Amino acid sequence: MATSAVPATIAALLAALRAAPELAEVRVIDGPPPSTNFSEADRLYVGWSPGAEQAAEIQQSFAGAGARTRDEDASISCYVETREGAGDMAWCRDHVFDLLAVVEYLLRATNENPTAPTLGGAVLWSELTAGSLVQEQGPNGAYAGLGFTVRTRARI
Repeated sequence: MATSAVPATIAALLAALRAAPELAEVRVIDGPPPSTNFSEADRLYVGWSPGAEQAAEIQQSFAGAGARTRDEDASISCYVETREGAGDMAWCRDHVFDLLAVVEYLLRATNENPTAPTLGGAVLWSELTAGSLVQEQGPNGAYAGLGFTVRTRARI
């Protein structure tokens, strides 16, 4: 029996993102950046956001009388970023929000995928919540990054 659903949740989220055809050109990374070599134009991190002190936060409570099961609410830090060499900030900003839209859609129940919010049964539900945009212009062009949180509820 697991004491937390967070490891399985992160694994399921990574698998869903890596399988999304719309993210085929995006490097999906588990945790913090593995290097400072940013040759890819687009990156998406699960379990990391710049300046965040935690990869995920959890809160648990008894699910009912008898204390046999627990409900776990988790918030997973994530970050998506894009770079554009010509310095077109509007394009960069629009593109980073387009990438975020793919993540949000993967977590949304649809007629084609009614169980999407459960991340393959890893959680009872998941949703994209908070976001925070950063923008920079530098010698290598424009950069936009968007920190966001995936919130979940699981029964353990």
